[in-house]
Amino acid sequence: MAREFTQEDDELLSELGVEVEMNTAARRTPRDERIIAGFEDIQRFVEEHGRTPQHGEDRDIFERLYAVRLDRLREQEDCRQLLEPLDLQGILGGQAITTTPLTDAMDDDALLAELGVEAEMAPITELRHVRSNAEKQAADDIANRERCEDFPIFKPLFEQVQKDLDMGVRTTRRFVKDAGFLKAEITAGQFFILGGQTAYVADVGESFKAPNGETDARLRVIYSNATESNLLLRSLQRALYKDEAGRRITDPVAGPLFAGETTEGDNASGTIYVLRSKSDHPLVAENRDVLHKIGVTGGSVERRIANAKLDATFLLADVEIVATYELYNINRTRLENLLHRVFGPARLDIEIKDRFGNPVIPREWFLVPLFVIDEVVEKIKDGTIAGYVYDPKTAGLKQAG
Repeated sequence: MAREFTQEDDELLSELGVEVEMNTAARRTPRDERIIAGFEDIQRFVEEHGRTPQHGEDRDIFERLYAVRLDRLREQEDCRQLLEPLDLQGILGGQAITTTPLTDAMDDDALLAELGVEAEMAPITELRHVRSNAEKQAADDIANRERCEDFPIFKPLFEQVQKDLDMGVRTTRRFVKDAGFLKAEITAGQFFILGGQTAYVADVGESFKAPNGETDARLRVIYSNATESNLLLRSLQRALYKDEAGRRITDPVAGPLFAGETTEGDNASGTIYVLRSKSDHPLVAENRDVLHKIGVTGGSVERRIANAKLDATFLLADVEIVATYELYNINRTRLENLLHRVFGPARLDIEIKDRFGNPVIPREWFLVPLFVIDEVVEKIKDGTIAGYVYDPKTAGLKQAG
């Protein structure tokens, strides 16, 4: 086992004409290490941009931070002495030297404060404000997009996803670290929202072990603006998590939309209800078996219809509940709009007077048989409702247009 040289060892070696090179790194204090780490960030910036970091509100926040840090390092004589042996680029030259000591208080929080930036950041010992090489590579991967030459193949997919979102067949979910999605595997065929663009994972390459031990893979990601990127799976995950507007777009069949039972993780959204009127209005009485009110509520259906006979939207008459469908993980308003679009051609054309004698045209009553309503709900569940509309002539669904 090697031992450290003592003063006597040094004297003996000196007599033998041997110069001892001391391990100065071992003598560095934690404060020295922090100073050197901060200077190395500046060196990387100079190497990348070919110039020293500059001040100015139009500059990147990291460049501004490095510029303030460099000013401070240049001003401190003890810092210059520590860093000059490492300053192969001549970064420290050209500034006056002062003898003001560099205290631990001069961390990046203080530097950011001088820039007028308020941020809850970790102490400089943790260097959380400094992007790691992996983070920088991830940012480069996301930004490094090129034109997608075969975009016409993917364009219909983006159009369909947008239709699904508009109709409520799909929804978006925020990335929440506690939910574990940051570590969830990304698979081919999934859609995301990143940087304001819809992103489609067209291909996932063979998995491999990254230096940190995690499993990773190379992806081909197509974006809705006709560009693409070839980035790592973990890079995409980190980018999505950090993007405040980043979202995952759910699959049309991701979890039960309508079911009698919920599973863990399902978020209840409400109930689709189908009602039949007990009104004695001639038009209603003539079509009672096929005339249905179709709506969506976030509360109890029973409470919703409690005062039906006083509400013109219920034709000022009591109603009976014909069918209900529990609703999970879907936007109620969009779903109701979808239902009304599909059944629009069969909307009841009727005008009645409310309790105050004002004319009212109810909009949620449709001349459609119950079995067709069931069929529409099933198509919403399996994601195939897009493009369908009810045809009153055949009393069935048909492709719109």
